Amino acid sequence: MAATPSSRMTVIVAGAGIVGSACAYFLGQAGAQVHLLDASAPAAEASGAADGAVSVASKRPGPLMTAALSGIALYRELEESGPLSGLFHRRSTFIVAASEDEQKVLETHATALADAGVVITAIAGDDIPRRFPALSRAASLIIEVQGEGHAIGYQVVHRLIAASGATVHRSTPVTRLVPDRSGTRLAGVETPAGFLGADAVVLATGNGSSALLGLADVLTPRKGQLLITERDPALNAAMPGSIMSGRYLLSKGSQKTASAAPAPAGPARGFGLVIDPLRTGQFLIGGTREDHGNKQETDLSAVSRILADAVALVPDLARLRLLRSFAGARAAVRDGLPLVGRLPGLSNAVVATGFEGDGICLGPVMGRAVARLLLDKEPGLDLAPFAPNRFQSSGDAA
Repeated sequence: MAATPSSRMTVIVAGAGIVGSACAYFLGQAGAQVHLLDASAPAAEASGAADGAVSVASKRPGPLMTAALSGIALYRELEESGPLSGLFHRRSTFIVAASEDEQKVLETHATALADAGVVITAIAGDDIPRRFPALSRAASLIIEVQGEGHAIGYQVVHRLIAASGATVHRSTPVTRLVPDRSGTRLAGVETPAGFLGADAVVLATGNGSSALLGLADVLTPRKGQLLITERDPALNAAMPGSIMSGRYLLSKGSQKTASAAPAPAGPARGFGLVIDPLRTGQFLIGGTREDHGNKQETDLSAVSRILADAVALVPDLARLRLLRSFAGARAAVRDGLPLVGRLPGLSNAVVATGFEGDGICLGPVMGRAVARLLLDKEPGLDLAPFAPNRFQSSGDAA
């Protein structure tokens, strides 16, 4: 049994990304004393390099789609109630098919979204140039996914931390989990600064979770490369929301019956395409999904491929200068679902990691679910599909 809020429960939350900061916020709101630890600084890793899409558009039917719908609803609630006021911007996502194969995939995916209760609208024929004059003539079908939004990850992280009342420990990685004498609970964690004790521990350490939990065969860093262009207010205004190519669904594995377009020579990696008109008048363009190479570096072949795909879909992007390319390493689980739940054999320890590119959407709702678990409340989501022990039957540690 976890300590009750009235007893001033002390919790260590390791990992100050969007999941960890959300967990700290909801625990703090319940009266807990929170120590938020990070190996570097808040939002220094994947949360700071996220594309900001609070979206269900690319989710395949199942637990991730269900969680994403709850995640979007929670963003709306937090925007209205104050902690994220002005940070969550509501908009649609537009998935675009520009080939026969992409149109088939998109039609199937649109049916799945509609069956899950997502509000969608099909745009075809003469309506495409009327609604999207910036799109290539190759665009044959657009599915508008309504009720979504955008939030900048590092801004969300810093706002939640400020509202949490947590004590933030920067440059403080967790080096070891320390069990108590019973072996059924954690007494606390070891850090380079020494031992830190607590009533409960949350591991939201992203790629750092692998070494702490022995999950090298389950959890892997997945690199993504993104680009930022210069401003073009007129072109930006001609795009009413984020554009997602049908190829993005293929690169993410939403449709297992089709294969992504071949990549350039070299190590295999997936290419999708998202073109996001930012409020600054710039464009965020991505990206890749790759399990190899330096996780912080971009490369010319990938950047060239992303730009070529973007210009093929939105030709006027060709006149803009590329200002910056950057990469982030997202923690990915081999079956495509995150690890969220109590650590096996440890009643006061919870893990929340492996969200890959879905962390920006799922971070707040999963942080709330983890906080509720520690407070012995219903998490508000079915966490069974994300159970950390689901790989144990195959001999993996979890």
